[in-house]
Amino acid sequence: MALTDTAVRKAKPMDKPQRLFDGGGLYLELSPAGGKWWRLKYRFGGKEKRLSLGTYPDTGLADARAKRDAARRLLAAGVDPGEQRKAEKAAGEERAANSFEVIAREWHAKQSATWVELHASRIMLRLENDIFPWLGRRPIADIGAKELLTAINRVVDRGAVESAHRVLQNCGQVFRYAIATGRTERNPAADLRGALPPVKQTHLAAITDPSAIGALLRAIDSYQGSLVTKCALRLAPLVFVRPGELRQAEWAEFDLDNAQWNLPAEKMKMREPHLVPLAPQAVCVLRELQALTGRARYVFPSARSPRRPMSNNAVLSALRRMGYSTDEMSGHGFRAMARTVLDEVLHFRPDYIEHQLAHAVKDPNGRAYNRTAHLPERRKMMAAWADYLDVLKATGNVVTMARKAG
Repeated sequence: MALTDTAVRKAKPMDKPQRLFDGGGLYLELSPAGGKWWRLKYRFGGKEKRLSLGTYPDTGLADARAKRDAARRLLAAGVDPGEQRKAEKAAGEERAANSFEVIAREWHAKQSATWVELHASRIMLRLENDIFPWLGRRPIADIGAKELLTAINRVVDRGAVESAHRVLQNCGQVFRYAIATGRTERNPAADLRGALPPVKQTHLAAITDPSAIGALLRAIDSYQGSLVTKCALRLAPLVFVRPGELRQAEWAEFDLDNAQWNLPAEKMKMREPHLVPLAPQAVCVLRELQALTGRARYVFPSARSPRRPMSNNAVLSALRRMGYSTDEMSGHGFRAMARTVLDEVLHFRPDYIEHQLAHAVKDPNGRAYNRTAHLPERRKMMAAWADYLDVLKATGNVVTMARKAG
């Protein structure tokens, strides 16, 4: 006799498990504790099997019958419904394991070993904020160009066009990694070339006019802030490293007796060790500061804690207090200053300059130069640069060199 909704609802547990049959192999199993499970009894390959179809009341009588009928259609087609369920579950787990977020985090973990920490954290922050909320759970093989563009256009719509291009670039890297590891066959990011608005080119503010450089150096000498910040300002044009490399400088990296600064690979953008020859003027600045911070880890410690380096904005804020606006000078501007003047005014070889800037420079055989390449020439260049800055600071006069150095 077939079951009714009323009979299922009023069924009471007994001391032993009991079964209430509906027909076609479907029955309701009641446990002594009061639980009610829908089961399907069927035979496949000469063996009797059971398949769970859900619990009551979450699965009602009509739903249980619909599941039974679907299972019996599989049986009629020669398919074991129990094995079919296992396959679907495995496929679902595989799809979850191959979601965009899982693969992106896997890619990031492998690549971040070659990145500086700040660069790695910025990439992950972009993905977490702009991609994972919409595409993170999607199987990467199912994501198409239209869906990816919809997610990235949210970044464009808030006015962050440059960030949108960076997000698209990162997504393309994730898709290429997924292709290489056999998780997808297409990179939809490649189909979006030209789909985003172009980035309006801007350049980091820098002072490159020699007379203006002299004025800046005199302003630095007159700076009334902390000695730590003032020394960072004085050293920045003499070494022209990246702002993060300067503020995180550690005393253990310096050999003042031999006038050089050895930056370890983990601090460098290109993940290669870098050597900065120090002109006598730079050594003088460091020896002056050593009396104040030499016992601490960092050359330029934070005002709040000597266990931390100075903040990202310390030098930038000092420039603003000195009267230099955001479109006049930036922390990165000291690099552009040195690059321009060393080339156009002092006429040093471009490869010496690029190497000292820690840019990727190849030898004639296509190999990257090591940290000591052209070291004697770079020492002369750094000394000449420091002397040139002294002349500009003292007189403001433009000094030129008639021949190329090196």
